[in-house]
Amino acid sequence: MTKKRTVKRKVKEPEPTNEQAPVSEESENEEDEDLLQAVKDPGEDTTDDEGIDQEYQSDSSEDLEFESDEEGNYLGRKVSNEAEEGEDDDEDEDEDEDEEDEDDDSDDDSEESDADDASATPKDDQPSSSKAAAAQTKEPLIEIIPRDPSKPEYEDSDTSDEEDIRNTVGNIPMHWYDEYKHIGYDWDAKKIIKPPKGDQIDDFLRKIEDPNFWRTVKDPMTGQEVLLTDEDIALIKRVNSSRIPNPEHNEYAPWIEWFTSEVEKMPIKNVPDHKRSFLPSVSEKKKVSRMVHALKMGWMKTTEEVEREKQQKRGPKFYMLWETDTGREHMRRIHDPVSAPKRDLPGHAESYNPPPEYLFDEKETKEWLKLKDEPHKRKLHFMPQKYKSLRAVPAYPRYLRERFLRCLDLYLCPRAKRVKLNIDAEYLIPKLPSPRDLQPFPTVESLVYRGHTDLVRSVSVEPKGEYLVSGSDDKTVKIWEIATGRCIRTIETNDVVRCVAWCPNAKLSIIAVATGSRLLLINPKVGDKLLIKKTDDLLAESPNLDIIESERIKTAVQWSNAEPEEQEKGVRVVITHFKPIRQVTWHGRGDYLATVMPEGANRSALIHQLSKRRSQIPFSKSKGLIQCVLFHPVKPCFFVATQHNIRIYDLVKQELIKKLLTNSKWISGMSIHPKGDNLLVSTYDKKMLWFDLDLSTKPYQTMRLHRNAVRSVAFHLRYPLFASGSDDQAVIVSHGMVYNDLLQNPLIVPLKKLQTHEKRDEFGVLDVTWHPVQPWVFSTGADCTIRLYT
Repeated sequence: MTKKRTVKRKVKEPEPTNEQAPVSEESENEEDEDLLQAVKDPGEDTTDDEGIDQEYQSDSSEDLEFESDEEGNYLGRKVSNEAEEGEDDDEDEDEDEDEEDEDDDSDDDSEESDADDASATPKDDQPSSSKAAAAQTKEPLIEIIPRDPSKPEYEDSDTSDEEDIRNTVGNIPMHWYDEYKHIGYDWDAKKIIKPPKGDQIDDFLRKIEDPNFWRTVKDPMTGQEVLLTDEDIALIKRVNSSRIPNPEHNEYAPWIEWFTSEVEKMPIKNVPDHKRSFLPSVSEKKKVSRMVHALKMGWMKTTEEVEREKQQKRGPKFYMLWETDTGREHMRRIHDPVSAPKRDLPGHAESYNPPPEYLFDEKETKEWLKLKDEPHKRKLHFMPQKYKSLRAVPAYPRYLRERFLRCLDLYLCPRAKRVKLNIDAEYLIPKLPSPRDLQPFPTVESLVYRGHTDLVRSVSVEPKGEYLVSGSDDKTVKIWEIATGRCIRTIETNDVVRCVAWCPNAKLSIIAVATGSRLLLINPKVGDKLLIKKTDDLLAESPNLDIIESERIKTAVQWSNAEPEEQEKGVRVVITHFKPIRQVTWHGRGDYLATVMPEGANRSALIHQLSKRRSQIPFSKSKGLIQCVLFHPVKPCFFVATQHNIRIYDLVKQELIKKLLTNSKWISGMSIHPKGDNLLVSTYDKKMLWFDLDLSTKPYQTMRLHRNAVRSVAFHLRYPLFASGSDDQAVIVSHGMVYNDLLQNPLIVPLKKLQTHEKRDEFGVLDVTWHPVQPWVFSTGADCTIRLYT
């Protein structure tokens, strides 16, 4: 037989016991009975209590005694007298039933006592019959107490969703406890014993005998059976029938019309009256004026000033040990002075005995003496010298002069505090839209028109956009088909072709060509044959003029029909000038054209009328060297660009309207916006100037996009685009949106730099022009080519 050992283990008990019953040794028979009882007791589980004697610490100070054998196997627990008295009535009843069963089977126990002693442990594991189990522990059904309707629902708890959690093992799979007799632990760390499992016969008997069997449910966490109340069953029935769980809720409450269906008349605006309409009373007005006057004179003070004075009276929070640097300035009533900059503290070089590396060698001495005329370039303003002792240091020879200059600087230099503005660089950069949002605009080179043998100076497009005319220094005029790049016709002239211009009137087929001192009006013979014939008929007839031209005009220009040889080439009319022509430009209607002769002095600009075959000199005096002229697209205005300025004349009133100041050295060309309110000017000093004619006589914006002289600029007739060509071989396409709203400034955004031309003799792109319909740009260059960008 095994000896019984008593081991003390500290475990938290829900019911405190002050005294602990001493362990008494009993006889071997009593030992056996205790051992059997301990095994039979379903509340004790030997699986968790095997092992060596251990001591467990708990919050409560009570000591519980346990019984174990020599091998450390758990036998039972010794309960104190007071704890035995505090046991429940249900446990007493169970003990009585156990004692009766033991009395009934006493005979059997006495006969098989030896066998029981030998194999006590294996007999423990054998399952008892269902009848014995039902007799041993019949677990009572847990009834839920119905709630008192007179008390509030949430009086004793925080929320209605809070569950009464008895099992504290947490959210774990419950099959982990299949091999154990308990199913978890309660709040007091006591094991929750599984209820006995009966077979199907027991369940059937309970179903017949127990009237509440149909309303009993099993709690999966504790394994206990819970009896549902009538209120619970009514709630379940309402949920199953898809009704609202609360029976007091009225589903068919009367409808409340929150929004009326009647149409109400509302006021269009309910703006409060303006302050101007408010008329204050005279007494209030006088009172306010008195207060304003008192504030101005300083008799009345604001709350902030009163607070400030209070703080000043309290005294400073710190004290200066010595006199401040700005004390005298306060005496002289100089407020908020800027203290004079202080000299740097002396370094090693200023020492009377400097380290040898600070002394000058011969090279440094020679360099220091060389900079006598430019002392500010010297590394040091003196030459370091070495003395044996401080007594050997002589007086500084320039002391008085330098002190005098220093005092003079401080006296004459005005010092005042300036408010520094901290502005980020990103804030100064204008926020421009993305070029992707400003499409369409030309991005790639599509065609190259080759055929000229010298630099191409000028190019012009037919009004319908099918053909292209170009003039070159090789004394030829070529007509090209735009779509294919094919040269249709070449017209040879006797001199360098400076400028070509196609007539903007779509009902006429005329090209004006400036070659040398002659202006040729050519019928290109392309396009509609009816249009060609109509143009020939118009140019063949010379009208009879009764007006006698003055000698000044006759000596400057003569009209004549072309010679038969030139007639075959397509030349119809020749206008001979007295000086070489640099530029020719058409009026928008196609009846007038103007020519420029820079060497013509006061007769530099001439205006010719095609229908009457007569010319006129608009200016009697020369205001400067005229570079180019331009007609206004809508108004009867004439733009004349000299080297530095642009003058705008009214042709009807014959007077100067405006003078635009470009602030540039030399103007090369200009182009006017189709609406006529904005002018773009190119200059040889790498600038483009945008003038808003309604705004000012000075440029609205100056663009420095090119690295070399800008030779030509052009606006598109339909799209908000403009282009510029320069000697840096680049054509820059920009977005220039002009708004109808006068208060909104034009939007100018550079879009694309097209650089495909080759440089020859310091020349790059000489002329740019737009297609009249498509967003395509043509450029001519010194590399004898015309290039189309689409």
